[in-house]
Amino acid sequence: MRRYPLPALAGPIPPHGGELVDLVLTGAAAERALDEARQLPKVALGAREAADLEMLATGALSPLRGFMGEKDYRGVLDEMRLADGLVWSIPITLSVDDDGLKRIGRADGVALTIEGVPAAILDVGETFRRDREAEALAVFQTADRAHPGVAALDRAGDWAVGGGIRVFELPAHASFVEHRRTPAETRVAFDERGWRKVVGFQTRNPVHRAHEYIQKCALEIVDGLLLHPLVGETKEDDVPADVRMRCYEVLLDAYYPKDRILLSVFPAAMRYAGPKEAVFHALVRKNYGCTHFIVGRDHAGVGDFYGTFDAQRIFERFDADDLGIVPLMFEHAFWCHRCEGMATPKICPHGDEDRLILSGTKVREMLRSGERPPPEFSRPEVADILIEAMSG
Repeated sequence: MRRYPLPALAGPIPPHGGELVDLVLTGAAAERALDEARQLPKVALGAREAADLEMLATGALSPLRGFMGEKDYRGVLDEMRLADGLVWSIPITLSVDDDGLKRIGRADGVALTIEGVPAAILDVGETFRRDREAEALAVFQTADRAHPGVAALDRAGDWAVGGGIRVFELPAHASFVEHRRTPAETRVAFDERGWRKVVGFQTRNPVHRAHEYIQKCALEIVDGLLLHPLVGETKEDDVPADVRMRCYEVLLDAYYPKDRILLSVFPAAMRYAGPKEAVFHALVRKNYGCTHFIVGRDHAGVGDFYGTFDAQRIFERFDADDLGIVPLMFEHAFWCHRCEGMATPKICPHGDEDRLILSGTKVREMLRSGERPPPEFSRPEVADILIEAMSG
């Protein structure tokens, strides 16, 4: 399994809370922790919690140094702030059920395992009962089990274990190895390129012309773009990560200036928490070294659980100093036949009859039947990859 070195802190912006956390043990310290872990009660991590462990370990979730205790948990649910007042919008918790709680008992530490292999020690600070209904309403703004985040919460254990972690084995990844970078590594990459202003773009979908347009608009005011697709756990009907990555690579190769783009994967699981996840995505990209973050329509949304621009309005609740990263708000982009180019309602005076508007359902139907959407909607190279994946 890969262990990441932590270069000297680089990049144009301080991490959230001021320090880029590093929880990865190396050398003799890692060996001692592994020996200790063999004697401790075990807690198996699922895909989502393993992703959280990796991000905690490498500083992506700075300033967190482990899974949340109850004060931080309550602060996030009630006020979108940690117990010390720092903005944070999504609880990062380790769940256990009744049997798991009994196994832990009065132990001071537990071994966290991934696919049966010890990866870290959690030094138990406290255990507490999670407030499932309050968490669902606070994070997802609904208790409807049709929401994938609520459904995942419903499957989680009734208890949470809080405490700092010591990591001696990061999750192994066979995919996208050349695009995996820790926050320390992206900061070094920005520094080497001389980027002082960097905009981050979160995506779990292929990049179509609308996304391309807002990315390039943002690039007009910054030095570089971190295209940061999420490759952790997503819904079954989302486009698989390997297909999306092929789309990104062919698009960047043909239509973007290579010296102003960095493609790097984001290992997180998707929560589908809409506005709360938009804030989370921004703060995490701050840890990766971004100074700006693109927030589009229905960011991190699912179904009709959130308003089109709720994920933008939530940022109005914070002062600039609270966030430390600049959100860039964009409306829905489209091709306008009369303007003869990409546009948004802010700059296009024409009506829907002049705009190329395709529903997601219609696009999926076209791709499954082997039909390319119009090139004004999706680059043909991207469409061909999706057709191959969806019609096979």
